Amino acid sequence: MVVMHAKGGDGGEDDDDIDGSSLLSPQGSQRRLATENHSTVTEFILGGLTNQPKLQLPLFLLFLGIYLVTVIGNLGMITLICVNAQLHTPMYYFLGNLSLLDFCYSSVITPKMLVNFVSEKNIISYAGCMSQLYFFLVFVIAECYMLTVMAYDRYVAICSPLLYNITISPLVCSLLVAVVYLMGLIGSTIEISLMLKLPYCEVLISHYFCDILPLMKLSCSSTRDIEITIFFLAGFNIIVSSLTVLVSYAFIFSSILHISTREGRSKAFSTCSSHLAAVGLFYGSASFMYLKPSTASSLAQENVASVFYTTVIPMLNPLIYSLRNKDVKAAMQKTLRRKMF
Repeated sequence: MVVMHAKGGDGGEDDDDIDGSSLLSPQGSQRRLATENHSTVTEFILGGLTNQPKLQLPLFLLFLGIYLVTVIGNLGMITLICVNAQLHTPMYYFLGNLSLLDFCYSSVITPKMLVNFVSEKNIISYAGCMSQLYFFLVFVIAECYMLTVMAYDRYVAICSPLLYNITISPLVCSLLVAVVYLMGLIGSTIEISLMLKLPYCEVLISHYFCDILPLMKLSCSSTRDIEITIFFLAGFNIIVSSLTVLVSYAFIFSSILHISTREGRSKAFSTCSSHLAAVGLFYGSASFMYLKPSTASSLAQENVASVFYTTVIPMLNPLIYSLRNKDVKAAMQKTLRRKMF
């Protein structure tokens, strides 16, 4: 049973338990009652991707396959970078951290989604919901800045190759990665503190995980101020990081065009193409989700965009970087030969 504990007002009235069926009633009296009595939701119901029973098993198998590829790909990339000395460079140090972030934020979402496909009651506790949202935001915001750091690394490598080892020293690498995770923690803490202040009077989340916009729709009070604040926070993270990436690549392309040989231009561009693909996929879907009013798109469109950046992108990133990178492919072949012989 999904329970909302209503704390009585000044008159000292007893607490009332309201069952899930009444909470899901389409009538507005529920919202008014919750607002008046300062109701506290203890559990939420996740609406999931579909309510059609015949699609639950196929979707479970599909997302299980995607998650397995994500886990194997990202943990494999981290392992490959750790065990191969030729990959102990700043570029692959950042790539290893990107793989860690992809693995983490996918693991915050996908296992719970898989359980819900085969479960009759898609229930998540209030604490579990807020924890899921918090860690998801930590890793997603950190990924924004990790992609920015990787763009800066490519900028220094191509535009100032003679100063690369000094500019991107091991200490600088460690500091940049520390800042990336710090930005994730700060941004997530601010946003989750805003969500914790909201009173909730409905429990059905029209989504497959606890995300900001679906949760705001369940609030008893106006979310206008919080929505504007979160819009600007998301805008700051996405716009600042994406502008840094764009400026870095503007200088990179300018330097590439000044390379005299065709072979040199091709080699320089090949080192950036994988990162450009990852940046385009991530920022495109994230911008669609968060840089718009909450009513600007349909639930189906939001679900497609969310699925793309929470499950598909973490799977694609290691494939993009391994299939389009000669160093990674060479290291993979060397590791496989070492294991076989």
